[in-house]
Amino acid sequence: MGTITPSKRQLAWVFDLNKCIGCQTCSVACKVLWPNEDKGTEAMWWMTVNTQPGQGTPRGWEEMGGGYQDGKLELGRMATDEETGGGWDFNYDEVLRGGHGRSTHLKKISGSKTWGMNWDEDEGGGEFPNAYYFYLPRLCNHCTQPACLEACPNDAIFKREEDGLVLRDEDACQGAQQCRRACPYKKIYFNRDRNVSQHCIGCFPRIEKGVAPACVRQCPGRAAFIGFDDDEGSLVEKLIRKWKVALPLHPERGTGPNVYYVPPLAPAPLQDDGGFNEGGDRIPPAYLESLFGPEVHGALDVLRTELEKKRRGQESELMDILILYRWKDALGHLSRDPADIRWG
Repeated sequence: MGTITPSKRQLAWVFDLNKCIGCQTCSVACKVLWPNEDKGTEAMWWMTVNTQPGQGTPRGWEEMGGGYQDGKLELGRMATDEETGGGWDFNYDEVLRGGHGRSTHLKKISGSKTWGMNWDEDEGGGEFPNAYYFYLPRLCNHCTQPACLEACPNDAIFKREEDGLVLRDEDACQGAQQCRRACPYKKIYFNRDRNVSQHCIGCFPRIEKGVAPACVRQCPGRAAFIGFDDDEGSLVEKLIRKWKVALPLHPERGTGPNVYYVPPLAPAPLQDDGGFNEGGDRIPPAYLESLFGPEVHGALDVLRTELEKKRRGQESELMDILILYRWKDALGHLSRDPADIRWG
């Protein structure tokens, strides 16, 4: 079993769920950059955007266990290949190059039959006319108390002292997959071709050059922020610690996740007469609490209060942060342009 050594500083991500449009640009940016051409990574999506409420990916991951219970490591179960889904092959040759474009349609010819990375995209909850859904970007949480690290029998996983990223020595990994069982977020994949588990590396080669991770820099909705959580005055620190509107996902799992979310607001629900119930909640508060814990209610109250101040023409530091007038502010100290670097 691995020993967790605390890091000196901790990088944290914040995603504003009121701005995420579910475009999957972060997912594709990650896929193109990392688990792309290596054999055995076809089904890997280190960055995913799930639609909530939904089964997510792997399908039903929230019910698979893992993390800590009363301070003790709890091993859950691993997702099956079918629950994870993955890439598909399509009949591109037939449709695009085989001369049958007018007589056949594009269809899947191999791959998962029942699930995939964004299988339940835009399927929501509630009932007409008060249906709702929102998007939830997910990656490795680079936890303060990573269950994957403690569960590894080969000391292959470590937490970087300088920034808290949770990384893996693939030469030491022997494919035991205990990390996959221990991770409560099920964001670790298995490469059968190489007999190693793999997960998000936080774009550490970019970070070491002063460049933000691809998922943050490429976000077209400017919904993603990154920075050290103790960097006083940074946008990340203000959202997490000063305003307390950025919350971790499933904090009850005990791993101290370092990916945070500004919870979603929603239009007021409609009444039978067609009017708005301004005091009601379209997204059930109990559902948001099941994701982000009881602190979500206070966070939503703060968001609503500051939003109303802004609408009345008053100053609101919080709304200015979330509006993000200068997009590079979301990158914190990692604002270097990757185009300026010669990558070896």
